[in-house]
Amino acid sequence: MFGILNGVDYNVWNPETDIHIPHHYSAKDLSGKKKNKKILLNHFNMPFNEKVPLIGIISRMVAQKGFDIFALAIDKLMALNAQWVILGSGEEQYEDLFRQLSNKIPHKVGAYIGYNNELSHLIEAGADLFLMPSLYEPCGLNQIYSLKYGTVPVVKKTGGLADTVNDWDELNHFGFNTGTGFTFSDHTGFALYKSVKRALNNFNNPKAWIKIQQNGMAKDYSWRHSAEQYIELYKLAKNKRG
Repeated sequence: MFGILNGVDYNVWNPETDIHIPHHYSAKDLSGKKKNKKILLNHFNMPFNEKVPLIGIISRMVAQKGFDIFALAIDKLMALNAQWVILGSGEEQYEDLFRQLSNKIPHKVGAYIGYNNELSHLIEAGADLFLMPSLYEPCGLNQIYSLKYGTVPVVKKTGGLADTVNDWDELNHFGFNTGTGFTFSDHTGFALYKSVKRALNNFNNPKAWIKIQQNGMAKDYSWRHSAEQYIELYKLAKNKRG
């Protein structure tokens, strides 16, 4: 058996050319990302503070996407020095959870229940981190978009998430560290919380954070890359048969 990841269209998902975001940016010049963050927070009427990390979520709100363990860890997560923006819809209990949070602590949580393509691009461009705690994920696309946008992913180490996000090793020297995000293995609220907390600790180290962003933005998960793997697989099958 062979596994080939889905590719993404970098003509659509690229912070240097994205028609849905107000400020373009690149790995060499990330200044536009901060401007997008301000606009994203303003969209949700939330205050901007450069030193407070913004965590984005774009997802179906169902247990398979990890909202069950998110709910279990909700008190600890909301106590962290971070802001959250959530876009999606799904099971009523999770929709209600985010509605309640956005009403109770509007300076920390912004929620949009429904579908909004333009807002999904702005979240990718404006958030500092992106959370995907899926129970299982054959491939996943948002973590790949996040890598391209310098939006550091925090993911459950499963399926395509494990294939595309390399865990950052704090003990490694920056020059040899290929980490692009933060991963956790146990499907528990505690493991999710610990991974988010570890990511926030690194956010407070600007040198490390830029390295993580640039590592991710350098990755190539385009359809060209996937197509080349398909070609090699067809060649292998032909040789086996012939």
